Amino acid sequence: MLKKIVFMGTPFFSVPILKSLYQNGYQISVVYTQPPQKSQRGQKINKSPIQGISETLNIEYRTPSSLKNNKEEYEYLKKLDADIAIVVAYGQIIPKEFLSLTKKGFINIHASLLPKWRGAAPIQRSIMNLDKETGVSIMKIEEKLDTGPVCNFYKIKITDKDNAEIASEKLSLLAAEKILDNIDDILEDKIEFKQQKHSEATYAFKIDKSESKIQWSDTAENIIAKINGLYPSPGAFFIHKGERYKILKAELASGIGEIGNVLDNYLEISCGNKKSIKVMDIQRQGKRPQNISEFMLGSQIKKGSNLNNA
Repeated sequence: MLKKIVFMGTPFFSVPILKSLYQNGYQISVVYTQPPQKSQRGQKINKSPIQGISETLNIEYRTPSSLKNNKEEYEYLKKLDADIAIVVAYGQIIPKEFLSLTKKGFINIHASLLPKWRGAAPIQRSIMNLDKETGVSIMKIEEKLDTGPVCNFYKIKITDKDNAEIASEKLSLLAAEKILDNIDDILEDKIEFKQQKHSEATYAFKIDKSESKIQWSDTAENIIAKINGLYPSPGAFFIHKGERYKILKAELASGIGEIGNVLDNYLEISCGNKKSIKVMDIQRQGKRPQNISEFMLGSQIKKGSNLNNA
């Protein structure tokens, strides 16, 4: 008899995992995702990527704005009597009373090696912290955030070329593959969940926009980690002569100069540890992204400019 599965997810990161389960014959009884959001100017309604793929695959989906004190959704899930819930970047805290509504609990796929980087922004924090590896953890949800027992970890290396978008895609595809190795064992109680070492926990707090501003007194390595960790959104930026510039891609260089100085006409910038960064792709506020050769043709930022002078 086919097992009833509830899937809960919202962003692109969740899509390969849902597709993997569906394409491998698992019965997705219902999908939960965040409700459509209005664009900034309110002209357009944006469905979540998971709503989009649910419509394509003709899977029933539900979009409550909150599960907290939501009797309608509680009764719906209770009546469904599902075997398991798979949660992947849903974007809502699941209330304690919901966690007993499936036979095998709520299983979360979290994009870090728990207990490191519990919380909202594990991929970004891992890159910004100059970690050498990250991965996915398959865990059982408990009342507190990302504290539940884990049955398996799967690791990947973080390379110098990885930004948050690239790492997210790698981890999503890894999770889509590995959930297939775990779900039957979980359903059949053939897998062991082990408690995390809570004393070793670190927290991946949500990215605050104030963190996005580049401090040229920081080390070149940390600046590149910020650029990579915050790509594509919100992006790492600096301000020069009242204009905002988002650096999309950069690499380490060896030029030395006063902190914040532009060392050549291809936007090599001196940083705080007697090293520099070489900007590869950049976006001026309100303009399209450009490679550095194209950007410098019309830019007021020249050799000798100091980018500490906002």
